Amino acid sequence: MRLFRKKAAPAQPRRIPTHIAIVMDGNGRWAEERGQGRVYGHINGVESMRKAIRAAVRRGVKFLTVYAFSTENWGRPKEEVQALMELLCTSLSNETAELKSQGVRMRFIGDVEALAEDVRAAIARSEKETHRNEKLTLVVAVNYSSRWEITRMAQKIAVQVRDEGLQIHEITDRTVADNLVTAGIPDPDLLIRTSGEQRLSNFLLWQLSYSELYFTETYWPDFDESEFDKAIAEYQKRERRYGILMKK
Repeated sequence: MRLFRKKAAPAQPRRIPTHIAIVMDGNGRWAEERGQGRVYGHINGVESMRKAIRAAVRRGVKFLTVYAFSTENWGRPKEEVQALMELLCTSLSNETAELKSQGVRMRFIGDVEALAEDVRAAIARSEKETHRNEKLTLVVAVNYSSRWEITRMAQKIAVQVRDEGLQIHEITDRTVADNLVTAGIPDPDLLIRTSGEQRLSNFLLWQLSYSELYFTETYWPDFDESEFDKAIAEYQKRERRYGILMKK
């Protein structure tokens, strides 16, 4: 159990990432270490989400993408899945007004149409009520996987070739990007994954090609502004080369 953590120095104003993506991992293990059910961890993870949003707004981050529910998560126990969907609806109902006041715009990516009607309605309301905000775009990946997204992209481009006159030689990486669910959103500069796991878990595989990766042992319910600053401070130490040799 993690009881003590070193406090990070505040992130420096230089080189603040434009876009940070987060795999919010460790809710279940955090709860189990405290003798609680997994849902208890998810409930406490909501507060960490609030802290991450506040930190992103204060630091000047423009896009924050969080992996809330993957297509693979449907394989979890039915009770846990139901609790996660209820928590999503409750959180949107309770938090949207506050997000609006902070200048946060909500955007959801994933196979939203496959979700239950009440979940779709809550998502639509949140997006509508915050669509004019410009300080931070909070992108929530729900019923999302990168393989689903890439398959969908390939299908869309195939239709454009068949029905809209797109020539095969005209297909570029820009064509691909424009047909992903993240079209119009810059690729993440930094990926944060909590709980000590070091993998991407089918998340933004195209978009993370040149992102800096930061892994922390901290479970998501313990992730706060200090942890957020640690990740940014580590990002600021790195030299982003994009495959190019830099002159010394």
